[in-house]
Amino acid sequence: MTRFTKGHGTENDFVLVPDLEGSLELTPAQVQRIADRHAGLGADGVIRVVRAALSTDEDVRAQSREAEWFMDYRNADGSLAEMCGNGTRVFAEYLRREGLAFGSTFSIATRAGVKTVRVVDEGYAVDLGPWRLGDEEGARRDGFDVMVKPRHGKPVPALTLDLGNPHAVVMLPEGISLENLDLGEAPELHPEPADGSNVEFVRAVGPGHIAMRVHERGVGETRSCGTGAAAAALATRFWSGVEDLSPWTVDVPGGRLTVTPLAGQRVELAGPAVLVADGDFPL
Repeated sequence: MTRFTKGHGTENDFVLVPDLEGSLELTPAQVQRIADRHAGLGADGVIRVVRAALSTDEDVRAQSREAEWFMDYRNADGSLAEMCGNGTRVFAEYLRREGLAFGSTFSIATRAGVKTVRVVDEGYAVDLGPWRLGDEEGARRDGFDVMVKPRHGKPVPALTLDLGNPHAVVMLPEGISLENLDLGEAPELHPEPADGSNVEFVRAVGPGHIAMRVHERGVGETRSCGTGAAAAALATRFWSGVEDLSPWTVDVPGGRLTVTPLAGQRVELAGPAVLVADGDFPL
């Protein structure tokens, strides 16, 4: 039996598995069992809580000088992921509850580098680190650099961004409803990225305010995606032509997030984190 904690950030839900001594290596099949919504605990992702110094990944071990704990994140299909914005906040809430992190600011290790977390009124704010356009030359020339075809839809232009994990953001044209999109299957991307991509569909609500839905690679449609919200806000900001540091409000099916561009081509994500259950699960 393995101890677990279930939590969510704007209804993007995760199962955290503590492995403080680094003795557990989760297999893809075990992750799939845990994440199964009918025969398991149900989750968009599984997070192993382990000391960075005990990771088998050399790059993660190097982060142990700055961050004691590594967020070993797996998608629901068992595949490894670089990091997860909503998962980072849930991970932070777990560390503080368990007495593994202290103070109003601390750092955690991820496959996308060290992330700094701040305690704020709405929960936690996470410096997601540097971001970049997937093809800056093409984006500044054409406004997009890839085509996305949703299920039962026509191809529409999108902008790719790298936030430590890959994203393609679509601003829906007039006549296509965000609510009526069929995201039951992964949208097609042309050209197709070698490692897949998260895809965000965006509708403008008002100045500095957007709504979005997301299909996450290795998972499917989720109620929220933290790095996806950041990518959607940054893409909309890019298209607006006013690339200042004003915060953006992002509405997702599971709630509301705040995205704030930072100096030095970095971005911060803020929102809630809730731990809802603890128990034991047979692996």
